[in-house]
Amino acid sequence: MSIEDFERYPLTFGPSPIHPLDRLTAHLGGARIWAKREDCNSGLAYGGNKTRKLEYIVPDVLASGADTLVSIGGHQSNHTRQVAAVAARLGLKAVLVQEKWVDWPDAWGDTRLDETVGNILLSRIMGADVRLDPSGFDIGIRSSWEDALREVAEAGGTPYPIPAGASEHPLGGLGFANWAYEVQRQEAELGVFFDTIVVCTVTGSTHAGMIAGFAGQDRPRTVLGVDASATLEKTRAQVARIARHTAELIGLGRDLRDDEITVLEGWAGDLYGIPVQSTLDAITLCGSLEGMIVDPVYEGKSMAGLVDMVRDGRIPRESNVLYAHLGGQPALNAYAGSFG
Repeated sequence: MSIEDFERYPLTFGPSPIHPLDRLTAHLGGARIWAKREDCNSGLAYGGNKTRKLEYIVPDVLASGADTLVSIGGHQSNHTRQVAAVAARLGLKAVLVQEKWVDWPDAWGDTRLDETVGNILLSRIMGADVRLDPSGFDIGIRSSWEDALREVAEAGGTPYPIPAGASEHPLGGLGFANWAYEVQRQEAELGVFFDTIVVCTVTGSTHAGMIAGFAGQDRPRTVLGVDASATLEKTRAQVARIARHTAELIGLGRDLRDDEITVLEGWAGDLYGIPVQSTLDAITLCGSLEGMIVDPVYEGKSMAGLVDMVRDGRIPRESNVLYAHLGGQPALNAYAGSFG
């Protein structure tokens, strides 16, 4: 099989745009940096990387006869916000388990901002049944999610399970395997080859799909996953497993090598979802130089990694670097106190 053999339900505007970050490149004085923008490529609730994944899952949803999408994430989950948007687009219900993955102090009066603003507010606006749960962060399958699936069925509904980040879904890696082929086509149009890809990785299927998609192409390149989970070994193992599964699905015809699977530590901090100084510096640097907004949970951390690796030469000066902007800016509202 190949990626073309899988049905895709279009939720994006087409290929996500690629543009050079000229002022950031000049400021860092090293490799040339470009961005590919999943954050501005869909009309569904500010888009983001999970919309691309859901394009390959929706055909299975429709074939199943389900009436309710059931998913899970933290209070400021980009993924659950995009699931809510897709449910609204399809005329389905959405039940979202929102666990307390981040212990963040921002508050307004007696109300925690992460429970009321940003992504969770958008999900409520779109009609989702938002269920707060006190459980902490973990990238694995959660009992709270399984409970929600059972409750929907017991109430007479037909649930469709979408795990956190769509990563553990059997088709979860296809969206970004296709992204890799999309990059190849855009390179031909732009007359440039991106030898280095930088992407944030937590639940793993965005990074894993890229690895599988690029592995079948003729020119070798480096895909650098910057960990933002602070559970490095779990994330590394999950990326490897999903990448190998996805490579098999799309007919790669060989096993992925260990050196094709790179998950880097150093920018996550001690806990998922908590911005460290390098995160905040990366956010303000991109905003002030490029007018490009990145978030404090994911993209601020992968951008911090990119900045450091360009500055210290781990990414060579002659490289063309493609930064995967995966969205997530609505979460900034819950971190307002970090920016004075």
